[in-house]
Amino acid sequence: MTAEFEGEGGDQLRSAAASVFADRLPTAEKYWEALANAGLERGLIGPREVDRLWGRHILNCAVIAELLEDGESVVDIGSGAGLPGIAVAIAKPTVQMTLVEPLLRRATFLEEVVSELGIDVRVIRGRAEEKSVVKIAGRADVVTSRAVAPLDRLGKCSTPLLRPGGRLIAIKGSSAAEEIATHLGTLGRIGLSGLRVAQCGTDALPTPTTVVLATRVGGRR
Repeated sequence: MTAEFEGEGGDQLRSAAASVFADRLPTAEKYWEALANAGLERGLIGPREVDRLWGRHILNCAVIAELLEDGESVVDIGSGAGLPGIAVAIAKPTVQMTLVEPLLRRATFLEEVVSELGIDVRVIRGRAEEKSVVKIAGRADVVTSRAVAPLDRLGKCSTPLLRPGGRLIAIKGSSAAEEIATHLGTLGRIGLSGLRVAQCGTDALPTPTTVVLATRVGGRR
């Protein structure tokens, strides 16, 4: 199976992919192939998701790269099939990306894909909240995630991985503002401030990606 844009918006998504990935589009296409083949075979991607891998998954994740600066260290927690971590690493190769994934079969897939794509990405098998993971991957500039947990739990496992002043970038859906309002007190107590909703990919995607942004304050871990 080769990378296809037909089934989910065709020319518009092809144009978006060319804009987001630029000269690394061939690498993004190889990632599509890995998801559509090995990812599907191993149950990391559902059969109905193959026809919407570009729009709903790869590009939806890759556009958050616009929020990152060159040279920043990024820890992607609960990486699963590499979303958003691998997509972001392809779109923004100047960041230092670490993927954190607790399940063996997913971590194995991530290691294989990283090797196959030839990208400079580290994979750690473990849970974000484990002390060993924090010791290895912590003090990052940014922690990213997608569909990992409600915002209060997500904040608790993300904050120890961030340096003071580091940023949380969580891909969320239409309930993002409601989640902030619901969990604002908890998030403040664990050291996250400046919570807000932002949109990524507004110039490239038919449906922009909604994210929650926050900054870690203080120096305690």
